[in-house]
Amino acid sequence: MLESVGALATGPWIYAVVAVSVLLDVFLPVLPSGVLVVAAATAAAAGTGAAAGQVPHDVPDVLVLILLAATASVLGDLVAYRLAWRGGERLDRAIARSRRLTNAQERLGEALSRGGGALVVLARFAPAGRSVVSFCAGAAHRRARDFVPWSALAGLSWAAYSAALGYYGTRWLGTAWLATAVSLAALTGAGAAAAYLMRRRPAES
Repeated sequence: MLESVGALATGPWIYAVVAVSVLLDVFLPVLPSGVLVVAAATAAAAGTGAAAGQVPHDVPDVLVLILLAATASVLGDLVAYRLAWRGGERLDRAIARSRRLTNAQERLGEALSRGGGALVVLARFAPAGRSVVSFCAGAAHRRARDFVPWSALAGLSWAAYSAALGYYGTRWLGTAWLATAVSLAALTGAGAAAAYLMRRRPAES
């Protein structure tokens, strides 16, 4: 599987694939957007480590990759936010039936009202956390100016972290497949830690 992802990461369509995956994983959290960012950054590191004049033209640029992934993340959040804003009674009933979504909506509202949207950033790393936060912010009609800056910080932090794992992991470990495996383990670990911290916050508040 890692070999297939690595082959895709060096193709000319990697930017489009990453953008679409990151944009849509707010609706389909199973999409491997993080895996694609890590794999593309791994390919970028392997390419820049080649001898002068031998770097393939289709190796992705890591800075462009970060900015693209961050932008797609914010756009996806905004689409989910606007859809939830207009969702009406059906979405309100769905949230009311779920204790997890109700709690998330309340905690998010409190965090944004205090001017501290760190929960938005933390949720970006947790599995499906981005989806919960974006939909709850829209359903609760939170102001865009309170949500969007934190969404931008969350997207940039997540994209930079994911790309840094793949890029520096390859530069330090040398072997692309090992660096990718270690980077994905670190990405998964960050997601588990974020989910754990999000669960702890209600008990500590």
